[in-house]
Amino acid sequence: MSTLNRKVRILAVVGSLNQHSVTRAVLKHTAEELQKQGCEVDLLDFIQEPLALFNPDSAYSGDSYERLKSRVEHADVYILGTPDYHGSMSSTIKNFLDHFWQEFAGKLFATLVSSHEKGLTVTDQLRTVARQCYAWSLPYGMSLAEKVDVQDGKIVNPAFQSRLDMWVHDIRVYGGLLAAQRERDLNGSEPGFMARLRKQPSPK
Repeated sequence: MSTLNRKVRILAVVGSLNQHSVTRAVLKHTAEELQKQGCEVDLLDFIQEPLALFNPDSAYSGDSYERLKSRVEHADVYILGTPDYHGSMSSTIKNFLDHFWQEFAGKLFATLVSSHEKGLTVTDQLRTVARQCYAWSLPYGMSLAEKVDVQDGKIVNPAFQSRLDMWVHDIRVYGGLLAAQRERDLNGSEPGFMARLRKQPSPK
């Protein structure tokens, strides 16, 4: 089995503009734990780095878009955190996803939903995006309930902490395995869904 000869690169996306978001608190905790385990983690927070509403006529240009695109391309794993708004993902996370698609192919999605209803519908929506963009997703989603699992920005539920530990492990391990295979596919000649993204040799 192929292994990755570098750090697993993770982009953690905060899909909430709430200053006191529990989604942000858990993503920051997750990022710290992944860094302790040797991963490279980039936290994307739209409070600090606003992203204009997606417009296909203008979204794919400009310095801010190019900088973000390079960060998205750099990542092996996308951790997508969102509150559950009326059974759907936040407009913030949807806007991020609308800006990109090909960059996700062959990479791993890991989802976190803040919801008192377990966020199952939102998790399924994010998995649908992964499937449509030829990405992989973990076979389970993480969900949390404010005041039950997180209070004042701190994790207070031991059962939730245990699930987070499992999640961090799986993101690191399976993110690395998929990244290694993706590199092999892009650099190889065998058929597969990643073949269409191989760089074509320059004409002689």
